[in-house]
Amino acid sequence: MQTWKLKKKIKKTEQKNWKPRLVAIMALVATLVIGLYDFPGIWNRGAQTVQAKTGWLPPTMSEEPFRLGLDLQGGTHLVYEADMSQIPEGDRLTALEGVRDVIERRVNAFGVSEPVVQTTTTGGTYRVIIELAGVLDVSEAIALIGETPVLEFKEPGEELEEDPTPEQLAQLEALNTQERADANVVLNRALAGEDFDALVSEFSTERNKETTKGILENITVDSFYMDYVLLIEQRGVQPGQVNGNLLENEEGVSIFKYLNPSEQTQMLLSHILICFEGKTGCTSTVSALDASVQINSLKDQATPENFADLAKQYSTDPSATSNSGDLGWSTAQDYVASFGLASAALEVGEISTVVETEFGYHLIYKRDQRTEPAYTIQRILMPLSDIYDVVPQASPWINTELSGKHLERAGVEFDPSSGAPYVALTFNAEGGELFASLTESHVGEPMAIFLDGEAISTPVVQQAIYGGKAVITGDFTVEEAKLLAQRLNAGALPVSVELLSQETVGPTLGLVSLEKSLTAAYLGFALVALFMIVVYRLPGLLATLALCLYVVLNLAAYRLFGVTVTLSGIAGLILSLGIAVDANVLIFERIKDEFRKGRDLVSSVDEGFKRAWPPIRDGHLTTLISACVLYSFTSSFVRGFALTLAVGVLLSLFTAITVTRVYMKSLRGIRAVQSPTLYGFSRNKNV
Repeated sequence: MQTWKLKKKIKKTEQKNWKPRLVAIMALVATLVIGLYDFPGIWNRGAQTVQAKTGWLPPTMSEEPFRLGLDLQGGTHLVYEADMSQIPEGDRLTALEGVRDVIERRVNAFGVSEPVVQTTTTGGTYRVIIELAGVLDVSEAIALIGETPVLEFKEPGEELEEDPTPEQLAQLEALNTQERADANVVLNRALAGEDFDALVSEFSTERNKETTKGILENITVDSFYMDYVLLIEQRGVQPGQVNGNLLENEEGVSIFKYLNPSEQTQMLLSHILICFEGKTGCTSTVSALDASVQINSLKDQATPENFADLAKQYSTDPSATSNSGDLGWSTAQDYVASFGLASAALEVGEISTVVETEFGYHLIYKRDQRTEPAYTIQRILMPLSDIYDVVPQASPWINTELSGKHLERAGVEFDPSSGAPYVALTFNAEGGELFASLTESHVGEPMAIFLDGEAISTPVVQQAIYGGKAVITGDFTVEEAKLLAQRLNAGALPVSVELLSQETVGPTLGLVSLEKSLTAAYLGFALVALFMIVVYRLPGLLATLALCLYVVLNLAAYRLFGVTVTLSGIAGLILSLGIAVDANVLIFERIKDEFRKGRDLVSSVDEGFKRAWPPIRDGHLTTLISACVLYSFTSSFVRGFALTLAVGVLLSLFTAITVTRVYMKSLRGIRAVQSPTLYGFSRNKNV
């Protein structure tokens, strides 16, 4: 009878334990699967190995790199000061926000990934801080950012451009699907070893493929073709090897083969240009003789210390007022022959003699020189349609004489009867007349308000409007109305911005920072795991497995939500790793206490988790509050630290309380792991 009861009890225990064991297995599988999502290159390399041995290529995963911040991938930090001398003091903050909004849209239109645009108003100054990660040569962006916002009022043209219909979008999707499928066929043929020259000749759409054979030489990480370089460096593509995935960009779909590495000498140059009548792009009426006298006078004055000031004051290069003649990093081949040869012949720190080009007379100052890796590739460029291949591009608007100079102000007001917000416009006398004429001729039709060439509002004219005052109504929220008013004021108010400072973080420095950070992360994880296993033995090993899931979940969250990873963000991850371990330490110490009091192992584990929960909850909550405060009231790198810390705190709660507990419960009923020695336990003889 007793034997029967014992067997029944064991059977119930086994039935009770199968659920946590199943969940534990699922957690281990999830760790592996999510790890492959974080690092798809591991799977893809395995797929290529299978293809090499069997001829069959398993499905591959897209290898999108983590989004790296300015300090890890290099880039530029710009500080602008807004000139508020013409703006009433009460309108300055609104004007600054409007300028910030304009600059942010300009940078986005320029194609910069994850730009950071912020404003500060300390000490009576009004500044805009811009971080452009991954952008090293920003002369064009600087020129674009520094322009005063342009506000335009436009009327309907003869042909209105309509939004794509669902059928047109479906057509585009079908085209892209077929184009990617065609490109994959060519990729598989290239991977199988077919002659790459023949594939270029047969499939590439480049116009000059017959002469170039699809070869791009000396491409670097800060060139137009940086996507190819990043794939070579990040995926470890070897010379002579075909990259295993398609590359999509604005040119189309590329299949490329890495041919060989090389080096390229780059120079950090500044110049002073004095143009004269008859030279390309010169609007000056200065004669060649007068320009020669001026440039030679500047040559006598110029030193490395005052070169930037002289360029800003005297150079006729339009960008010199904002960049002090800085040409950034470049090669001799980037310039016309005489300028490039003269630059290459200079020593670092040397200023050239007078150099004449088709643009005028130059003085060149070589500030620095470096050699950076360059690569030669061969590519097959295939088409990838965009929306303009389906819907022909057309201009639906034409300019009018009414512009931002006629708008005195825009503000948010509220309908007295409904309380709904609207935007009120006030024009000057000339603008009032122009606006009245336009509204008379377009009753019932839309008019468009453009800022920097982008439509920000297209209200419909309800009736002719006289007196220089108008309103823009719609289904606005208060924030939407404020944003529209800010944008209108940004184009109406004469707010210009001046570049105060420009700092560049090179990709090499960023790569070194990334490597050191990853080394610190690996070492920190290894030391934590070693400590947990040595001190807590089997529970420490289980906690380490839970920490593995914690790490891959963090990285997956960064990919999924587009988190920009910075040095401070990695610091936040490592700190949150310590918090996750701290929770496990607290749990295990509670379990030890319960075991010393005389409880058996199973009840000690249950009671330990139960008693550890309140302090773990409170500790994580206070850390989460601190992270939220940091994120809300700081900016830039501190904000990245706060974000990664908050994500880590939330995930550590899950792994410490749930995953570790499931792992420990899954061991119940297994006699081989029931010894207290495996848990580092000992009975307290005084109890």
